[in-house]
Amino acid sequence: MATTTVPEVKTNVPETEVKKTPPVSLTANAVTKVKEIMGQQTPVPAGLRIGVVGGGCSGFSYSMQFENAAGMMDKTFDMEGLKVFVDATSVMYLNGCIVDYVETLEGAGFKFENPNVKSTCGCGSSFSV
Repeated sequence: MATTTVPEVKTNVPETEVKKTPPVSLTANAVTKVKEIMGQQTPVPAGLRIGVVGGGCSGFSYSMQFENAAGMMDKTFDMEGLKVFVDATSVMYLNGCIVDYVETLEGAGFKFENPNVKSTCGCGSSFSV
């Protein structure tokens, strides 16, 4: 008597995992500095909002501020335990942007490296895309 093998039919196909990639990333130095500053606030904020606002001599400026909660139109990203909120409009302007914290003899602050920027103003505080 011959036996036949029936091919196995998979009914439980695993779903493809969709990763929520942040449009903006913070370096380890930036995350450390933000957490340090947040720890000095009373009450301690829930996270950091990064965005783009209209204004400045080139059309747009970066915005960073602490928030107690995400807004209705925000995307929330976790960066080394730091919640980062980005509004839906800013996402397209910040895509691929890297935020670093730098300390030099001239001063210290957060530096934005944005591949979408076409030009900046002379003072470096605003940009155009």
